[in-house]
Amino acid sequence: MVSADVPDWQREKVTTFWQPSKKLIKSIRDYQNVSAQRSLVSSLKKKIAVLRYRFWSVVSGADIPLNLNIGGGISMPHANGIVIHPSAVIGVNCLIHQQVTLGVKRHEAKAPTLLAHVDIGVGAKIIGNIIIGKHALIGANSVVT
Repeated sequence: MVSADVPDWQREKVTTFWQPSKKLIKSIRDYQNVSAQRSLVSSLKKKIAVLRYRFWSVVSGADIPLNLNIGGGISMPHANGIVIHPSAVIGVNCLIHQQVTLGVKRHEAKAPTLLAHVDIGVGAKIIGNIIIGKHALIGANSVVT
C-alpha cells in the first residue's frame, strides 16, 4: 500500500529523457528550492528553472503553477490537460491522471485540498473549497464539488 505519510520520491525520479510530466515536476521542485535562496547563482538557477518549466508546460499542455503547495511523491503519468489552481494543496503520493481540473467556484477563493495518496481518474473535476481525505479514489470523469 502507498504511504499517506512518507513521500515516495522514486515516483518523481526522471529515468529517461522524454518524460514530460516528470520533467515538469522537477522544474517546479527546482524553482521552489532556489526561490528561497538569495544569491547571484540562485537567481540564474531560478531563471533556468522557469525556462524549463515553461518548455515542459507547453510540451505537456499542463497548467500547474510554479508556487503550488505540492507534497512529495506526486505521480502524473500523462500531464496533458491538467489544470490546477494556485491555491490548491496536494498532499504526498497523489496520482493525477490527464485532463484533471482542481479549481475554484465563482466568487470563491479556496481551491481543493488533497490530503495524501489521493488517486484522481482521467477527466475528473474537483471544484471549490473541499478536502479530499487520505487514500481517496476519485473515478474517471467525476465532478466533485
